[in-house]
Parts: sequence; structure tokens; C-alpha cells
Amino acid sequence: MKGSAFVSTGARETALRYGGPLGERFDRAFQYWALLPALLVLLTLTVFPLIELVGMSFSTVSFSQGQVIWTWSGLDNLRTLLRDHVFFTAIGNTIVFVVVTVTVEAVLGFTLALLASEVGRGAGLARQLLMIPILVPGIAIGTIWSLMYNYESGIFNVALRFLHLPAQSWTADPHLALASIMVVDIWHWTSFMFLLMLAGLESLPAEPIEAARVDGASGLQVLQYIVLPLMRPTILVAVLFRTIFAFKVFDEVFLLTGGGPGTASEVISFYIYQVFFPQSRMGYAAFLSVVTILTTVVLVAVYLRAARRREALA
Repeated sequence: MKGSAFVSTGARETALRYGGPLGERFDRAFQYWALLPALLVLLTLTVFPLIELVGMSFSTVSFSQGQVIWTWSGLDNLRTLLRDHVFFTAIGNTIVFVVVTVTVEAVLGFTLALLASEVGRGAGLARQLLMIPILVPGIAIGTIWSLMYNYESGIFNVALRFLHLPAQSWTADPHLALASIMVVDIWHWTSFMFLLMLAGLESLPAEPIEAARVDGASGLQVLQYIVLPLMRPTILVAVLFRTIFAFKVFDEVFLLTGGGPGTASEVISFYIYQVFFPQSRMGYAAFLSVVTILTTVVLVAVYLRAARRREALA
């Protein structure tokens, strides 16, 4: 209200100074001029690099005498992709990673938020402790978990030996490498889901819940028929954001397994990094990036459509 009054007052002063019609035109154009700096930043940092990426994806990029040379290659990168079995392995691993981690994080985050919202004494301390993982830098997380996964002295293998069970090569076993990365990601990002879910729970209206309890509804019935339907928009947003973030997973793979052993933990973001830097195939890496962006957009669109359809049927 104050901002509107300020703009209106400024517009009236301009109208008095320059005349009625000119002042009205200034008042109408002011909102667009105010958005111009943000629009220029968006174009500079997002749209132009994206156009550059698309152009690079249909080219072969090389260096000669300190200059970057782009050579139009048409659909050569597409033909290379169709023969690239590592790409399809990376996409499959990424989808498995996203489905498992986002599902577990959503369930754990909602459960922890539900418990934290019901706890009276000590709730603040519990919330602060649950926020710690998301505050830890990625490089520190990789270092900590690489020590914990160490075959000789890691805490997991120490516990297994104490129980007279065989030690495991957590990050070197093809059957365990991807699952080990999932555990790290779940530990890291559950707190993100917890914060979003907790904010949603604390914003729920108290009247329907209290009325249901007065009518004799059990805690499970209140959760099923009142809390979950009211929380559905929050859950949708949380899962959507986390899906996008999980599809771009890189640091855990880079620090713990390097995509190995073989391609057991290869994900699409790390494979693009390998193609772009160690292999110096920048045109093909750009094409993989465009395909990844389109895949993410399609997955998000399908998810939103399914969510809207479920809302319509509810």
C-alpha cells in the first residue's frame, strides 16, 4: 500500500509538472521501466548463454593459435549420442538417483517436520540440529563421508567388523557405489525438505484440526483427511524443487566415486563434465547439456500435469 501510494504521488507530481496526458503515460510506463534492469540481468546471465549453448551444441569446437573455432556440424552430435552407451547409462543412473533420493527425503522431511511441530520443549534445539547438514559445504561433506566409507578405518566397516560381518567397499563396489552416494545425498538434503515441510505445517489453519479433534478424530485420521490435503501444495513445491536439484547432482559423485567403478555411479552432470573438460569435446558436451535441460523440463512438466490431474480428482 505504501509503495502504491508513493508511485501514485510521484505520478501525480509528474502530471502536474509536465501536463495531464504526459503524466498518465509516465505513470503507465513506470512499471515497465522499473523492471528493465532485472530484465537486462536475466538476458545477460541466462538467455544469451543459453543461445550460445544451443549454437555450440550443433558445432565442433576447437582451438587454434589461441582462438576458439566453431565449425558447424549439423546433427553429428546427435548421431554420436545415439551410439554413446555411457550417456544412456548416466541417464538411467540419474533417474534412479532422483526417484529414490527425492522420495526418501520427502518422507523423512515430512515426518521430521510433523514431529518437530508437535514437540513443545526442546523444539528449537531439534530444528537447529536438523538444519546442520544443509549448512555444511559440499567439499566438507565429501571429505567426511569418504573417511566414513574408508575400507580400513571407516566407521561403517569398523561397526561391521565389530559385529563379525565382512567389511564392504562402499564406493568401489559396483553394486554399492550409487547407493552409497544416495545415502550421502539423503543425509545432506533431508533438512531442506524438513524446512519447507515445517514452514507449511506451521502455516496451516488451526480451526479444522481442532474441530476434527473435538469431533473425536484420531491423530491418524487428522493427518490423512486434513493435514495431508492442506499440505499438498507445499509438498508439490518441495518435491519439484528437490527433483530439479537432484537431477543436477555432481559434487557427491565427483568427491566420492568419480563416476566409478566403471560407470556404476555415472550421472549425467558428471558425464557432461568429463566430456567437456578432460575430453575437450565442447560441442558434444553442449549438446548433452541441451538434452539434459530438455529432459528435466519434460520430467517437471509431466510431474506438474500429474499433480494437477490428481488435484482435480481430489
